Amino acid sequence: MEFLIEAVKELSWQQVAMWVIGGLLIFLAIKKDMEPALLLPMGFGAILVNLPLSPVVAEHGIITSLFKVGIEASEAMPLLLFIGIGCMIDFGPLLSNPKLFILGGAAQLGIFITIILAAMIGFPITDAASIGIIGAADGPTAILVAMELGSRYFAAITVVAYSYMALVPIVQPAVVKMCTTKKERRIKMKYSAKQVSKLMRILFPIIVTVISGLIAPDSLSLVGMLMFGNLLRECGVLKSLSETAQTTFANIITLLLGITIAFQMQASSFLRLETLIIMALGLFAFVFDTVGGVLCAKFMNLFSKEKINPMLGAAGISAFPMAARVVEKMGIKEDPSNHLLMHAVGANVSGQIASAIVGGLIIGLVL
Repeated sequence: MEFLIEAVKELSWQQVAMWVIGGLLIFLAIKKDMEPALLLPMGFGAILVNLPLSPVVAEHGIITSLFKVGIEASEAMPLLLFIGIGCMIDFGPLLSNPKLFILGGAAQLGIFITIILAAMIGFPITDAASIGIIGAADGPTAILVAMELGSRYFAAITVVAYSYMALVPIVQPAVVKMCTTKKERRIKMKYSAKQVSKLMRILFPIIVTVISGLIAPDSLSLVGMLMFGNLLRECGVLKSLSETAQTTFANIITLLLGITIAFQMQASSFLRLETLIIMALGLFAFVFDTVGGVLCAKFMNLFSKEKINPMLGAAGISAFPMAARVVEKMGIKEDPSNHLLMHAVGANVSGQIASAIVGGLIIGLVL
């Protein structure tokens, strides 16, 4: 009874507010099926670390230890997750239509605009750069950049990044419609199912890793793990390991990552006015990444005989495979016979590579 009284005395309204935020994340994960593998452990963790006298965030508490070892000391968790993501990705559609690489690069525009805007508002450059990377809609990259740059708003950036990943099917259609005409959205594209040789599939992750290491050494951690996972997939001799990496392994890392991130969701560091500003800036970055990809596709059409459906530019963000699915659904809605999925997947995996490289470039430029 005495312990209960002491706990109640230590309880603050800020901690209760974090319980509500944690409950909201759990609701979105269960009821709305929004990134449940991550939002559910994050929501539960937010409640767990904001209980009065909670031992999990003590010096040697379990969540403190997971955070120090898995994120703070080495960024191991987000990097290991990239191995699983690499195993999930098929670069075939991209290799059969290499010009889709351009859309993946253009769809990073919002990152740089947001960095400038955040710096103008008054955020230090390390925080501004960390906020800008939210636009990539790539949670692991956002975690790594924010951690590497030592951002004070690590938790807010992480929560916002994953939340907007989950909101891709809601936000992107509205943005795409504002940037395109009905005629442009109805552009049909033939998919040439060119056979990409096994040798090319094996060489591709190796070549990308080498090139990334030469032009953006700080991206190697991200790109290297992503491409290593893809090499596991394509080599053909490690099928069971590849399947494990993209299912069981990735799921376990995601769950641990979600509850570990909660270490930074303690009320004292999370409930700030800056958190709301970061949410607004993150949405701005996400929207203008989508706009950048769409406008790039429209610009390419000025010089192309075979027109590109501008909606493919929206798939150039890193949210894989959600962005590709959004484009496919929008294409079918405009014309039931217009299937854009394979083209969209090509742009989407290009965005995966581009966001990892941009993350490394930002780290190298800021530090």
